[in-house]
Amino acid sequence: MSHRAVAPWVRTRLRTAPGAAAALGVLVLLTAFLAAAYPRAVDRYEDAGLRHAIDAAPPKQRVLTFTSEASAMENRQPVVAPKELLTGQAEILRTLPAPLRVDLTDSAHGVRSPLPLTGNDKWLPMPSYYPPDISLSTRSELDRHSRLVEGRAAAYRPGPTPPTPDEDVVNPVRPEVSLEGVVTTATARTMNIKVGSVLHLSEKSGRGSAAVRVTGIVEPLREDSLYWSSQPSLLTPTIKNMDRTGETQYWAAEVLLPPEAGPGLLGLYAAPTAYWEFAPFTKRLISPDAEPLANTVAAAESGPLLTLLRERVSPTAVVSTEVETLVGGYLKSRSAVTPVVAVAGFGVGTVAVVVLLMTGALASARRQSELALLRARGGSVLGMTTRLCAELAVVVVPAAAAGWLVAYLLLPGTRTTASVLAAAAVAVTAVAGLPVRAALAHLRPTAHGGRVDMVRAKPSRRRTVIELTLVVLTVGAVVALRRRGTEGAVDGLVSAAPVLVAVIASFVLVRLYPLPLRLVARPVALRRGAIGFLAAARSGRAPATATLPLLALLVALSTAAFGGSVLAGVSDSRERAATVAVGADARVQSDAQGPLDARTIAAVKKATGVREVSEVGVDQRVTLPDRGRDVMLVAVDPESYSRLSRRTDIGAFDAAALRGKDKVFPVLASPKTAQRLAGHKDLALRSIAFGSFTARLGGTLTATPLLPEVEFMVIDKAALGQFRATALMVTGSNLDKKELRAAAGPGPKVLLRTEERAALTDPPLQKGAERVYTVAVSAGAGFAVLAVLLSLLHSSPERAALLARLRTMGLTRGQGRKLLIFESLPQALLAACGGVLVGWAAITLLSQDIDLGALALAAQTQLVGTAPVLLRTDTWSLLVPAVAVVCIAIGVAAVQAWWTTRRTTTTELRAGDAR
Repeated sequence: MSHRAVAPWVRTRLRTAPGAAAALGVLVLLTAFLAAAYPRAVDRYEDAGLRHAIDAAPPKQRVLTFTSEASAMENRQPVVAPKELLTGQAEILRTLPAPLRVDLTDSAHGVRSPLPLTGNDKWLPMPSYYPPDISLSTRSELDRHSRLVEGRAAAYRPGPTPPTPDEDVVNPVRPEVSLEGVVTTATARTMNIKVGSVLHLSEKSGRGSAAVRVTGIVEPLREDSLYWSSQPSLLTPTIKNMDRTGETQYWAAEVLLPPEAGPGLLGLYAAPTAYWEFAPFTKRLISPDAEPLANTVAAAESGPLLTLLRERVSPTAVVSTEVETLVGGYLKSRSAVTPVVAVAGFGVGTVAVVVLLMTGALASARRQSELALLRARGGSVLGMTTRLCAELAVVVVPAAAAGWLVAYLLLPGTRTTASVLAAAAVAVTAVAGLPVRAALAHLRPTAHGGRVDMVRAKPSRRRTVIELTLVVLTVGAVVALRRRGTEGAVDGLVSAAPVLVAVIASFVLVRLYPLPLRLVARPVALRRGAIGFLAAARSGRAPATATLPLLALLVALSTAAFGGSVLAGVSDSRERAATVAVGADARVQSDAQGPLDARTIAAVKKATGVREVSEVGVDQRVTLPDRGRDVMLVAVDPESYSRLSRRTDIGAFDAAALRGKDKVFPVLASPKTAQRLAGHKDLALRSIAFGSFTARLGGTLTATPLLPEVEFMVIDKAALGQFRATALMVTGSNLDKKELRAAAGPGPKVLLRTEERAALTDPPLQKGAERVYTVAVSAGAGFAVLAVLLSLLHSSPERAALLARLRTMGLTRGQGRKLLIFESLPQALLAACGGVLVGWAAITLLSQDIDLGALALAAQTQLVGTAPVLLRTDTWSLLVPAVAVVCIAIGVAAVQAWWTTRRTTTTELRAGDAR
């Protein structure tokens, strides 16, 4: 005969404590969500960072260009035909392996003249009396990427057969080639080309010439596509310089021939070049593809893939692209950002685990009598553990699954393995916390137990070994971080260094906790009032499980301090970089360093939000007596420019240092320029832009707001008789770029410090990492608050009973509130002071070895020079979380005292209620 249980264990327990079960489910759901969301969020910003590194680069850098010389083929005619070009494209695509994918909608192929031809027509524009360069090329699918706005499409009419090499020797000058082509609207407008115009072009060698009739003008459908932007002069003509001085300039433009006109280019002496331009397809790229992509591109440029391409396409195939460089820059940034973010992940993960374990420990302490009775009546440890696991699994597993599902839905498009494992780890920790604790506590049934509190509890040998092991790990982590920093792959030991420091500190504080209590209890006991003595005595009788809340608080506070210092350092470095880049709140500067007229200066001064405008004139080439390299002369108004330098903290100086005497004016020079001027008293110098002046060395400046990192001389503008402002350094607030742009007119360039600051946060890798770091620090602070609340709520019934008993002895409501507040203060103050100390120590130990440059400035670290952006202590991040913990502890104690005194004494002192 089988005996069936009257009520199953799990159902009975859930009905007995539904509130505790629901609270545990909510805690697990939130923890599982955060655990599952962390790797998915990291994947999302890393994937977006890789795509952005390629998509945001200039078109010429990200396009993959394959070229082949037609002269290297045995039969020169077929290589330039459209059919053969399509065959070559198919072979290239078949050769390129994943993850290198191509977007054919923005790709193109064709044939182009290897060198530009010279335009000989007098009606073509010549900015420096130098004829323009005109390139000829065919381009596939031109009709799909443009629309004809005037004229007709170009056609190709085959001409004479190109001469053989032997004929070239006899007659090196080839007959003129007649072709038809089209130009873009921008090219037609800039180069004065109309439908029906004939361009007479000649090769620079003088051996070939062409007459190209323009039959139509086309307008691109998408000017920003790689199809049009891959070549500089394809869409619109560009200005080029003959030399570095920039004094001799000429136009460079391109004429588009029909796809069938490739053989016609063979009539020129220089053999044409077949090309295939491929736009990279980045929408499916993920962060793990970065290294394989870089390796694939490297192999195509100069490796086994290039050999294969030469076998399949052409023996002279050449691959050129900068995708490998772009991906390499991304990998470098990722390797610097990820370990810093991992510090926050380790911190919040440790706090979450501690809170889950604390939940199990508090539940085990609350059910101590129940489980002891179960063991006394013959229950086995295995049976008890199994029942507890089943009881918890019913609540925990669905909650963890729901948390993972929420993370999966909110953060789609990423890999799921890591998130599933993280949510499963949360479930296992939540399920195993109570059963393991209960099993260890009830392996040997005892008739009764003595006081087990923080003062009398003796650390076991096992605990001592664990603490010493953690000390060794912490020392190793700090030493490893000091030796190699955070660059490279994520190292768990290195990233966990701040957390390990906090764990060791918590162990030390728990061991030292009884000492201050004993010191406080003795003088308090001699006082007449009983509140202080009772509070000190009850603080010393806090249960040994209070170690876990203290550990959670210390780890959370140190993580918050560390993370807050990271975020503060990132923000400060970006502010500094933006200030250095602009030199003021805004800058209005002439593009060609030409003078700004009086109307522009007056309009800028009247713009909204402008408080002060410092007029600056710059001459880029002033020759010194040693005839060395020219330096830049910066002419300023001493008063306003000195205020600007102090406000921005860039080369601050006193205005009196620039005041001249007897027409001799001092100059403040950069260090190298000052060395060149040393030994010369009065120098007669000449500025091409501002005229002659007499100067002497008056001091040295390492930087100046307008030119932070070049060789310069700063002089009073009164020394220059022909001074004209070329830049305006604007100081103000709430500046509107549109209004400044309108005030400056069409020529000058307008820069705003706020826009430069915002641009530093645009890259998805840095922006996503900062967001994840912020959320992780906030979550750690939330878990810390939860640890405080759980600790106080666990002892709430016992405190309520104590107040009820003391009220029967004459304790007033005010004294009851003071008692609970004073009782909660020691541990809160210990955690707060310890958190501040540990956070400061962790930052001090690790600050010199954590470079925040990649996280703060991305690829724009040149804005602040080569100096690393180091971690520094942020006072607010240290003090605010610590003060918040103390305030929360006091607030909870005050609310509990207020609520308890509202209830009747008989409710709290029920007969037989063991509290």
